[in-house]
Amino acid sequence: MITCLLIIASVAAFLLSAGLGDMRIHPFDVIRAMFGSGTEEHKLVVQTIRLPRIIAAFLVGAALAVAGAILQGIIRNPLASPDIIGITSGASVAAVAFISYLSGTVSIVWLPVAAIVGAGITSIVIYMLAWKNGVTAIRLVLIGIGMNFLLASLTKVMLVTNPIYTSSQAYVWLTGTVYGTDWSIVWMLVPWVAVFIPIAFIFARNVNVLQLGDEIAAGAGSAVQRQRFTLLMISVALAGAAVSVGGAISFVGLIAPHMTRKLIGPSFGGVLPVSALIGGLIVILADTVARTAFLPYDIPVGVFTAGVGAPFFIYLLYRNRNL
Repeated sequence: MITCLLIIASVAAFLLSAGLGDMRIHPFDVIRAMFGSGTEEHKLVVQTIRLPRIIAAFLVGAALAVAGAILQGIIRNPLASPDIIGITSGASVAAVAFISYLSGTVSIVWLPVAAIVGAGITSIVIYMLAWKNGVTAIRLVLIGIGMNFLLASLTKVMLVTNPIYTSSQAYVWLTGTVYGTDWSIVWMLVPWVAVFIPIAFIFARNVNVLQLGDEIAAGAGSAVQRQRFTLLMISVALAGAAVSVGGAISFVGLIAPHMTRKLIGPSFGGVLPVSALIGGLIVILADTVARTAFLPYDIPVGVFTAGVGAPFFIYLLYRNRNL
């Protein structure tokens, strides 16, 4: 029932977002424009300008939410998310380097690959540094937070030393935005989400076992370290693909899984699809507010997700202070 309600809410958010902006379009006219039967003006605005951005926002939010849910499940820490333990920072370093040094010489289609490689290398380094007769959740989180600060510093060095044009382009991207998204960028993101979210659903039962603790999971016949590493790589692929398109949109991977568990409980088979829907809905709504509340300015969506996510993170720290 909750999944059906979230699907309905997502469709409503699509129609609402596609109709809002400098030109207000009625939801029925939006539907007609989507199917090519509206006015030429409406078709241009909806099909060419707004719809690719909305779809990209939903896919980015869904990917970040599933990545965050996986991390919270395998690490057994409610504070884990791709942007907090360094995965987003690794993707950001690689993406900023791509924009700064390869933009114009290499096709933008390779940006998700660069971001995923950066996130993957970062995750492997974190995993190796956290290894000591296996990887414990607390070591993974602490080392990830340290890597996050280190990589953020490296990104700032690139921004300072690069030419003004590429630095300003990269800086806007780092705030988290889907501004200027077209269909080519949407189709660049779709394969990553379409492949890795279903794979995450397949591995969901392994997360249920890992949440019992390493010793119990191993006693139940689970290959703890292999499964944790596999799930970590799935999270890396989703987070890297999302970051390559939406930039460093923060806290979605933290908030969406918590909202999901409040609605449906901790069973991971239900957490992943509902988290995906909530994450996509959060980013669509945040982006709609970002581009309509301060017209004619288009504010990066990451500003709004951070504005909501930072107080929520502080609340989680306060709630778990005695754990």
